[in-house]
Amino acid sequence: MKNDSESIAHSKRIVVKIGSNVLTEDHGLNLKVISSISRQISLLMDKGTEVIFVSSGAMASGLRKIGLREKPDEIPKRQAVSAVGQAGLIMEYEKAFEKFDKKVAQILLTSEDLSNRKRYLNARNTIYTLLSWKIVPIINENDTVAVEDIKFGDNDNLAAMIAILMDADVLVTLTDIEGLYTKDPRNNPDAELIPVVKSIKKNIEKMAGSIPGALGTGGMLTKIRAAKKVTAAGIPMIIAKGEKPGILTRLFEGEEHGTFFLPGKERLSRKKCWLAFSLKPQGVLIIDDGAVNAIVEKGKSLLPGGITRVKGEFGKGSPVEFSNADNEVIGVGLVNYSAADIKKIKGLKTDRIKEKLGHKPYDEVIHRDNLALTGNCDL
Repeated sequence: MKNDSESIAHSKRIVVKIGSNVLTEDHGLNLKVISSISRQISLLMDKGTEVIFVSSGAMASGLRKIGLREKPDEIPKRQAVSAVGQAGLIMEYEKAFEKFDKKVAQILLTSEDLSNRKRYLNARNTIYTLLSWKIVPIINENDTVAVEDIKFGDNDNLAAMIAILMDADVLVTLTDIEGLYTKDPRNNPDAELIPVVKSIKKNIEKMAGSIPGALGTGGMLTKIRAAKKVTAAGIPMIIAKGEKPGILTRLFEGEEHGTFFLPGKERLSRKKCWLAFSLKPQGVLIIDDGAVNAIVEKGKSLLPGGITRVKGEFGKGSPVEFSNADNEVIGVGLVNYSAADIKKIKGLKTDRIKEKLGHKPYDEVIHRDNLALTGNCDL
């Protein structure tokens, strides 16, 4: 089965993510790669394609500038190294893109910027404006202030979130190997490249493993998790080798390279994407098979009668995951009741809510308009 290379070639808006292992050389930035990727993005822009660029490399740049051989263990030192390196990284991109008469803009984000609906919309509007001005948005995580609670975790996840935020036609992840293999090709000569992934199941994750590079925070597994998100949102993704000459321009000329992840059949609405992928769930509701069927097959809301267990402590309006009896996540939504109240009404018919709580503002624990399914790809 071939990928949809023709539709990829006609993409109007794309997100390109490049990893540390491609961008770095001897614990510093690989300026030849920066020059090459800048040239390719500029060529795509000249043909009318809008390009949003997610770039790692701040840590590598900072290590070289400071004279360190490896990442420090302490978080404040890592953040300081990234702060030094980010300035150098954006400066190199400015110089590289200037050769092709292109301007760049630096955007540093934390997951908190996208979980807050107002800031989410502001970020999107800013990027829209930059694209309309033919300026390249270069996006990275704001490592200087990010702590565990507000970290994206890795730039693969950040790139997926940006692709969803901006309704991209495709996400291209450039890494140091050709794509997804049946085994780690660096250690197994018999490893085979998987050219197309129709749907992401647990066996795909097992193939990916977790193989981070010396400077990166992600490995193939983080790319698979990113692919889960974007394909569930109806956006295809490609993993390809970033060092391959002209890889971006070749992909968008219709050539097939790397691994292509087929998108879901339906694109989620912007609000559903925000619900599904931008919010950090604060708890879990375990629901029975009847509730799973009602939500997944019939598009119904989640009622208290289908809830069997409540995990975590959360307030009204919080984002909460809902899972089946096997703890497989079905989706996420905004709850109309607190965890304490849901514990009191779980398993009950809606006409008994007032009896238990003394009031009944809603029949639904999560209304269908405020939930999004993510379990179609074992997310």
